[in-house]
Amino acid sequence: MRNFTHDLIERNVGLLLVLVILTISVGGLVEIVPLFFQKSTTQPVQGMQPYTPLQLAGRDIYLREGCYGCHSQMIRPFRAETERYGHYSVAGESVYDHPFQWGSKRTGPDLARVGGRYSDNWHRDHLNDPRSVVVESNMPAYPWLAKTPLDPASIVPKLNAMKTLGVPYTDEQIKAGPAELENKTEQDALIAYLQVLGTAIKNKN
Repeated sequence: MRNFTHDLIERNVGLLLVLVILTISVGGLVEIVPLFFQKSTTQPVQGMQPYTPLQLAGRDIYLREGCYGCHSQMIRPFRAETERYGHYSVAGESVYDHPFQWGSKRTGPDLARVGGRYSDNWHRDHLNDPRSVVVESNMPAYPWLAKTPLDPASIVPKLNAMKTLGVPYTDEQIKAGPAELENKTEQDALIAYLQVLGTAIKNKN
């Protein structure tokens, strides 16, 4: 009977496809669904705050310029990783990220703990001319960011969208958002975003 059943499945492509999909679906649900009920994956780490309007604008620039294509934001719990970058990444650091930026590509170094590691001026030099501060860098320059002003009005719909997704912005914070972007450039915003990465874990430790 077992051979007959196995033979039947192998010969019936439609049945095989249905059973494969069913198996993958059940396995995926067993692995994924419990994560939605674990505080370690749904609650922010202690001290974690939503991005400020300027930081959120910088995150959008980070995504627009494809920085995630060369930089991860995930430190794995291995000695070689933690000795180089610091505390391994935890899900609670990314609860306000939609989508999260963990990734795995490391043409450039991991950025999960870059916040506070360098000064704002270092980041400016690095964005304008990477090889002026890291001789072996193969990162392209982004000089136009320093010349491109932010649009203050554009931050309100972004903050509202994040609030809809569960980020705890208040109406007062959203209303005050444009003022934070006044007279700021895209470079200012990107640096503000980079300077906050990983700081919640650092402050916790």
